[in-house]
Amino acid sequence: MIVLVTGASGFLGRAVAARLVASGHQVRTMQRRPSGVEGAVDILGSITSPTDVARAIQGAEGIVHLAAKVSLAGHEDEFRAVNVAGTRSLLDEAERAGVARFVHVSSPSVAHAGRALAGVGAEPADPRRARGAYARTKAEAELIALARDSSSLPVVAVRPHLVWGPGDTQLVARIVDRARRGRLPLLNGGTALIDSTYIDNAASGIAAALDRAHISHGRAFVLTNGEPRPVGELLAGICLAAGAPRPRWSVPAWLGRTAGGAIEQLWRVAPGNGEPPMTRFLAEQLSTAHWFDQRETRRALDWSPSVSIDEGLQRLAASYAG
Repeated sequence: MIVLVTGASGFLGRAVAARLVASGHQVRTMQRRPSGVEGAVDILGSITSPTDVARAIQGAEGIVHLAAKVSLAGHEDEFRAVNVAGTRSLLDEAERAGVARFVHVSSPSVAHAGRALAGVGAEPADPRRARGAYARTKAEAELIALARDSSSLPVVAVRPHLVWGPGDTQLVARIVDRARRGRLPLLNGGTALIDSTYIDNAASGIAAALDRAHISHGRAFVLTNGEPRPVGELLAGICLAAGAPRPRWSVPAWLGRTAGGAIEQLWRVAPGNGEPPMTRFLAEQLSTAHWFDQRETRRALDWSPSVSIDEGLQRLAASYAG
């Protein structure tokens, strides 16, 4: 197929585009800067521009939509312009252009209301209860995308959870940086059981959703390695791979949440540089279980992960060593 991938300059988007190129698809990417994906054709533009969107979609048969504003802080209007209005614009043009398959890349945070998620599937996205501007707008976007599902435009929503691996400048780089500065606490001892997804598995799972969109459309699927581990163990593994000190001090979860809420309020009045060191949402993610039943995802997408957590940590260590 001729496949348009939005947001391919990001860590996951780049991996998805490369995977699709390797599978023999003709891949276009659309984002504001070059993707760096060999074999793909970059179309520079913004998801918030209907003219750019129409130009990128022309002739496309499939779309994988990853472009989003991802941050722990920021004005909700900025999130809404990209995550909600941008998704709606992309769907409008996809319908007009006769696109045959649409994969909307979402997030498990769209169904997270602060309580533990243990062994569940893809629970309904809920913008009213989702925590933070990112999660709220992604929840709204997912609902918009799935509402457009039809026999002529099959839509699948995929929610990869905590994607990490070599080259990750978001999750891995921030963990390592904070660990090296002694600013990586565990909440409640890091005992909360969480799922994560190695980058190769996230990319192959999203590619599988594109392949199976005509069969498994109209639904959302959480995508993970299916190897839940205590958050403290995962953080320690990433730090060890990078040669950084593992986190050794802990604070009560209630204190982390209280501090996160206070920092959020301060950031709204006087934003600091980069991401805030803690938010209420982040504290909840670090202190509550969130792991998911993967049986239906694997059945519906005819997919299974190829790289284990342990092998992924070995690859991460090799990337830091080399």
